[in-house]
Amino acid sequence: MSRFSRRKRQTPEEQTSSKKLDKTLQNNLEQFKQTLGESTDIVIRTFKAGQTGSIDIAVLYTSGLVNDTIVHDFVLDTLMVQIRQTPLDTIEKDNYQLIKDFAMTGGNITDIDTTEKLFNHVLSGDTVVMLDGSSEAMAIDTREWESRSVEEPSTQSVVRGPKEGFTENLRTNTALLRRRIKDPNLWISTKPIGTKSKTDVAVVYLHGVADEKVVKEVTHRLNKIDIDAILDSGYVEELIQDETYTPFPTVYNSERPDTIAGGLLEGRIAIIVDGSPFVLLVPALFVNFFQSAEDYFQRADFSTLIRLIRYLAFFLALLTPSAYIALTTYHQEMIPTSLLVSLSAQREGVPFPAFVEALLMEITFEILREAGVRLPKAVGSAISIVGALVLGQAAVEAGIVSSAMVIVVSLTAISSFVSPSFNFAISIRMLRFGFMILAATLGLFGILLGLIILTLHLASLRSFGVPYLTPMAPFIVSDQKDAILRFPRWKLTTRPRLVTQQNITREDVEAPKPPKRSRRKKRKKQK
Repeated sequence: MSRFSRRKRQTPEEQTSSKKLDKTLQNNLEQFKQTLGESTDIVIRTFKAGQTGSIDIAVLYTSGLVNDTIVHDFVLDTLMVQIRQTPLDTIEKDNYQLIKDFAMTGGNITDIDTTEKLFNHVLSGDTVVMLDGSSEAMAIDTREWESRSVEEPSTQSVVRGPKEGFTENLRTNTALLRRRIKDPNLWISTKPIGTKSKTDVAVVYLHGVADEKVVKEVTHRLNKIDIDAILDSGYVEELIQDETYTPFPTVYNSERPDTIAGGLLEGRIAIIVDGSPFVLLVPALFVNFFQSAEDYFQRADFSTLIRLIRYLAFFLALLTPSAYIALTTYHQEMIPTSLLVSLSAQREGVPFPAFVEALLMEITFEILREAGVRLPKAVGSAISIVGALVLGQAAVEAGIVSSAMVIVVSLTAISSFVSPSFNFAISIRMLRFGFMILAATLGLFGILLGLIILTLHLASLRSFGVPYLTPMAPFIVSDQKDAILRFPRWKLTTRPRLVTQQNITREDVEAPKPPKRSRRKKRKKQK
């Protein structure tokens, strides 16, 4: 059975928590207190309403998750003071409906009829009003809690472009997208995932632009997630990705609203997880991980040059250590004589072969990289730089490694930082060790074999049904305008063909015409 076709199992706790609300207010409150275990952050306020005080009302909310001003001024004040002047207990109508229609001033009111919905709304930050004699309760949207403000993204910084990034608040993130795409066809559907956490997960797409089959597939995979908690978008990414046993990511993530908005305009689908500043984008293609948001804010020629440098850095980070190992171990005849003599002189006192030498340096650098990430910011960069310089110089002076190997590892490390996507750079770091083993055993033939296997693996990958190497394999001429090269803005008039089959053509943009020369300049030119 596929992991996307599993049926959700209900635990005994879930089966008992979906009972209907009782008409007796006291019974509902006793069950509520018993289930929550007398938690101190849960506020239960009971009082009487009506001119004769014959209506028992209870207000329930979670302290710290609600806006206290809204609760006190628009809920408690209305129920305890305003409606006391109204003879609700003398009107022969449903008091619940009267209070909901004429008294409550909340913008979003939801009816509750089960205990499962009751717990979900109270623990999500809503204020619930319950009346004695009614088997329904109303949930008023009063959610507000401390959250990080909109700041500059820390992992995908740019020189030119917007400086704001997503936060951990779901509604703040959807608002950042709404501000950029003011189109009624921008549809947002939200559902809770996780039997314990009940984390809100939103699916965002442009209706009429995104492929309906991909939208249904995304919704289907999200509905089949059976897990107790979703704490970050990484949980969702790992549960909905097409391939598990591959080093390459098949789901793109970003904390930049402009990048996600650009993906939506191309027909992709965004997945926003409450509590995570990283938004997922599917389908994800191989070329997407070489594209940066800044590519579309600069001139086309400059963006193309930078993009070509990224592809060059990809091959340098992947193959530089393995190429050095293969040339110095098996193919010395391919090295110029003067360079070969210099390398031999440097490696004269090194007791290890080139593979062991490169492996020691690569592992040492990975340890330094992780140490720089985990240490406090004040000392993290200093420790990583000083550690690399001191260890590298000391290792050369001690005769453990050669100077050329330090240069090779440094070039490899710098090239790995060029990738705009952090998780794609991790893939390069993993594959580098495999190519080093192939180079140590088979030389350049091993590297060539590894490249063939890597290409075949990439060609076999899919991201929500779209080939991973699109638009190179299959080769699509019209999509080459924004793949390896970045054509001028007025040339980008079509959306990727395999990403979406609807509304392929963007708004037609005419090419800028050169200014007309004056007659005087033409005459001078003729003379």
